[in-house]
Amino acid sequence: MSTSSNVYIMTTNLDLARRLLALSQSGLHFTPQEYDRERYREIIDIATTLLAAESPESAEKLRSVWFVEDGYATPKIDVRGAIFRDDRVLLVRETTDGKWTLPGGWADVNDSPSHAVEKEIEQETGFTARAVKLAALYDRNLHEHPPYLFHAWKAFFICEITGGEARTSHETDGVEFFSLSELPELSTGRSTAKQIARMYEHHLNRTWEAEFD
Repeated sequence: MSTSSNVYIMTTNLDLARRLLALSQSGLHFTPQEYDRERYREIIDIATTLLAAESPESAEKLRSVWFVEDGYATPKIDVRGAIFRDDRVLLVRETTDGKWTLPGGWADVNDSPSHAVEKEIEQETGFTARAVKLAALYDRNLHEHPPYLFHAWKAFFICEITGGEARTSHETDGVEFFSLSELPELSTGRSTAKQIARMYEHHLNRTWEAEFD
């Protein structure tokens, strides 16, 4: 499942508003006191109103996107699979923005990390693959991605094709191998050129330890 709910927000206060929403979500989950619950709901209204002032989305839309689930607020997990063949990298073109990325998306409940990335590769490219190495676990906020409503961690795996053939999907309308020196326009909310280059180094150096923030 790709990161399809892409609510990008151009604001210097995004981290603060995101923190307010997370605290309110967790507070609503834990407190039984209605007075406190009213205060948390008011904080949600204030945070989404501030975000809406610097976003093309309404406060109501921001609230509905954030509160797709309840309970204690935690970072979302995005998995990406890096596959190289003859010094070329496998990329997919996302239908949502027409730009290219390493195949991947949000990890599903009950999936292990390696199965999640293998499933994403098959769904988006038609190839079956095996995850052979966890190369990096990055904090999305620290790696030159555009501002985003949710806090997310990104797990990058080095993978190898085991079968199948290239095909598109309802999420992707292009599947191709590209030279590292001639990358197409990238969907930088998903993968950056610097990350692809770093994954190539991990592909060449399988004994390197995984990187993490």
